[in-house]
Amino acid sequence: METATIHSPKAYLRKVAAIATLGGLLFGFDTGVVNGSLPFMAQPDQLNLNAFWEGLVTSAVLFGAAVGSFTGGRLSDRYGRRKCIILMASIFFLSRFGCVFAPSAEIMVAFRFILGLAVGGVSVTVPTYLAEMAPMEVRGRYIAQNELMIVTGQFLAFLINAILGNMFGSMGSIWRYMMAVAFIPAAILWIGMLSMPESPRWLVSKGKMPEALDVLTKVRSAERAQEEFESIKKLVESEAHLAKASFKEFIITPWIRRLLFIGIGVGIIQQITGVNAINYYGTQILRDSGFNLEAALIANTANGIISVTATLIGMYFLTRVGRRKLFILGLTMTTLAQCCIGIFSMTLSDQPYYGYLILCMTVTFMGFQQGCSAPVTWILMSEIFPLRLRGIGMGTVVFFSWMMNFTVGLCFPSLISGVGTTMTFFTFAVCGAVALILVAKFCPETKGRTLEELEVMFRNYKSHHHR
Repeated sequence: METATIHSPKAYLRKVAAIATLGGLLFGFDTGVVNGSLPFMAQPDQLNLNAFWEGLVTSAVLFGAAVGSFTGGRLSDRYGRRKCIILMASIFFLSRFGCVFAPSAEIMVAFRFILGLAVGGVSVTVPTYLAEMAPMEVRGRYIAQNELMIVTGQFLAFLINAILGNMFGSMGSIWRYMMAVAFIPAAILWIGMLSMPESPRWLVSKGKMPEALDVLTKVRSAERAQEEFESIKKLVESEAHLAKASFKEFIITPWIRRLLFIGIGVGIIQQITGVNAINYYGTQILRDSGFNLEAALIANTANGIISVTATLIGMYFLTRVGRRKLFILGLTMTTLAQCCIGIFSMTLSDQPYYGYLILCMTVTFMGFQQGCSAPVTWILMSEIFPLRLRGIGMGTVVFFSWMMNFTVGLCFPSLISGVGTTMTFFTFAVCGAVALILVAKFCPETKGRTLEELEVMFRNYKSHHHR
């Protein structure tokens, strides 16, 4: 490829990451755009949504993402990470027509589900692709770059919602324009990935040795590329006698089963703290705390701004602090923030400054969630599985994460209307406390090791101290 002769390996790797993480941008935008568009969509002269249908429209993309994550993992193992991302970009683009022009709630739910297939697919494939492309010492930072793009997509959704909602809020169909914006990054992702290389580790696993070495020489120095190629090749050859990768191995092989449980736990923990209740319903939460719709749309952008800022700070600390320490810090602070929301709702809801207290706590929550917990979650899920099972393993754990995400997204409006803000956020706080205990006890430390070294470590976990 001509580009490789012009740019240094680091510059070429940055280009690869910039294109691939547009999938993360779309992931973030499509899960965040409903936050501000839902109040307009729910109006009687639009889709006329009650609380249940609001939850269904919001969570349809999440259920689709659960299905897409599982199938996307298998597709990426079979056909390659690059081809899978290209397929997901096509689904992003085409399904958006149905969302933008949906004439009814039922049609909207159907196309949001299809859109979710792409969201789930990129949520598995992009971190895996980045983990397999990046060198050990910056692997965490490159996977965290995908998290940065996710929160950037959410922030852009919040910002566009606020601008369009305040300028054209009298036009009920403004939600259609809010959703149409993401046509542009979907097209860029599809075009950009056509010229990107395949993962060198996937190529080795398929016996395509010259192609794998060629890709490695584009993203490493010549000496480093040869050394890493030999390491990957040696590991793949040592497993050549094993049967074709299947989910059965997660059940019958103790060390792989252990990784599956850790991965599922990490994925569920990401959701049960209630992060996506704020991502999807932040505008409604702020309206319920006293802001009017226009002010709530503007105030909600603060959650997006702090998410982007915190992710940038988290990327700095990822290369300096262990994954476990950052995860534990994040869970501690998000649990305290949820407790405060519950306490303020119970004791200060009649005060004129109540809305600003809630905004302060949602911003605090999002800062520690996106700066500490979220990047570590995606890094761990993409690092822990052996090469031959990485797609299936990543797809499985992300499936469970998306199903919990779906549950939170579907049930949150009904919880708020049923048991109130106080009990809802106290429930999230209890879940966060349990998650904190589990992470402290079971979460492994993966910083400072190649993917091949991690595989050896996990295979012999009883004789390795890796916390």
